[in-house]
Amino acid sequence: MFKPVIFLILLSFFTQALDAQLDAAQLSQRIEEERRAWDVPGMAVAVVKDGKVLLASGYGHLQDNLTEEVNEHTLFAIASNTKAFVSAAIAMLVEEGAIRWDDPVRRYLPDFEMGDPCVSSLMTIKDLLCHRSGLGTFSGDVIWYKSTFTAAEAVKRISAVPPAFQFRNGYGYSNLMFITAGEVIRAVTGLSWAEFVESRIFNPLDMTRTLTSVSQLGELTNVASPHKPDGETHIPIPWVNWDNMGAAGGIISSVNDLSKWMILQLQGGVSVTGDTLFQSTSQDVMWTPHNSFTVSSGARNFFPGRHFSAYGLGWSLADYQGRMLVSHGGGYDGMYSRVLLVPDEQLGIAILTNSMKGISTWLGYHILDQFFENPVRDWMAFGLSRQQDGDSRRVEEIQKLLDSRVPETSPDFAPTECVGIYRCPMYGDIRIETGEDGNLRLIFPDAPDLNAGLSHWQYNTYRIDWDQTHAWFDFGTLQFMTDHHGKVKELSFDVPNEDIFFHEIHAKRVAE
Repeated sequence: MFKPVIFLILLSFFTQALDAQLDAAQLSQRIEEERRAWDVPGMAVAVVKDGKVLLASGYGHLQDNLTEEVNEHTLFAIASNTKAFVSAAIAMLVEEGAIRWDDPVRRYLPDFEMGDPCVSSLMTIKDLLCHRSGLGTFSGDVIWYKSTFTAAEAVKRISAVPPAFQFRNGYGYSNLMFITAGEVIRAVTGLSWAEFVESRIFNPLDMTRTLTSVSQLGELTNVASPHKPDGETHIPIPWVNWDNMGAAGGIISSVNDLSKWMILQLQGGVSVTGDTLFQSTSQDVMWTPHNSFTVSSGARNFFPGRHFSAYGLGWSLADYQGRMLVSHGGGYDGMYSRVLLVPDEQLGIAILTNSMKGISTWLGYHILDQFFENPVRDWMAFGLSRQQDGDSRRVEEIQKLLDSRVPETSPDFAPTECVGIYRCPMYGDIRIETGEDGNLRLIFPDAPDLNAGLSHWQYNTYRIDWDQTHAWFDFGTLQFMTDHHGKVKELSFDVPNEDIFFHEIHAKRVAE
């Protein structure tokens, strides 16, 4: 007499499973449509729900205009989504009693220095992980970008980075602080952050296609190519080595592997196989707002119903449609990514792209709306409009600089008078040399990939003609500053972009 009941239960189960497949197929079709609309060469998306993978699929191609297709195992840089892994690694060390969240950084890195001695002594492990150090957003990133400095060497230069606000009294997204956190892991365990994360997270989760360095790509196949947007086209660019800032953004992964990571997070540190990597109490700490910031009326209009916005430890925190949203974005040279978690719904979304277009943010909100069955707006159209407006604005800003050039001017000195060594306390040495063609050269001894030619632009300013294509910037100028006697004494950079701040380099001429 129980057979009909069993039949109904099984029928319900298979009906639900079929509905999920149909929903996933419909969602997959929309993703492909939007990929084409946004003109993204390739992307991969994973959606997990209630401990199961609902969707893990690829769209488009590994490289623009080539035929090899993206799938769920395709490798992309996840960039700053690495930060949550580093926070989890430190949480494990806290649970083991090897470290405490509120320990001063100097307990493990005695030579750690900020610009203010008081801040140097007060900075804790927790402070490193929630962007309240006092440094401005992306400030000091020019130190590590394409440089030969090790992580330890980059950390030593933090003391020369000027603060943007008082310690623990603002929000400044700081990669340098997460680099420091990686060095804390090394000091405590004797392992690099990468070795620790691989052994304690990747391996237990069977994340077999997740790496911590571009150097590990080797002969691997099914690897997406980074792309830089260039007008109506995309330029494939080489992978850039981020080893020296790896703890802030060095992981390379696939949506198949990230599905396992998201399920671990949604299950409070318990993997899909039942292994506990960290306790839910540790996750509570990581998902607690440690650095809250104002939600303006504009932000509430932008995200209807938003009441709070904050940063935890390695995670961004907010609310959306009455639910807590745990998320993070990532930006790498030629690739963007996003991970969104809704703990109340046991829902996770990972989006990886091989383009520097912001489709992942808006696609994430579109997917959330589908699950919540309460569309707030057409996020994809809204986001595409913002992307196009932003692209146009950046083009216009550069064009204004080009149009403002004053032709037929001359410098106040002979070019050879610029040749020499210039030193910045934060950045180190920069050289101005004369190239084989007789023209000036801009040389970065500690970052040779940034070397460039110099061509006269106007007055005492020269245009920077980069030797290589760079993802974050193109046009830039270098002004030679003179003293009261007309002697060249200092370099002043103007390289318009929102990520790598050359204007923070204040290099003064030194005696040779």
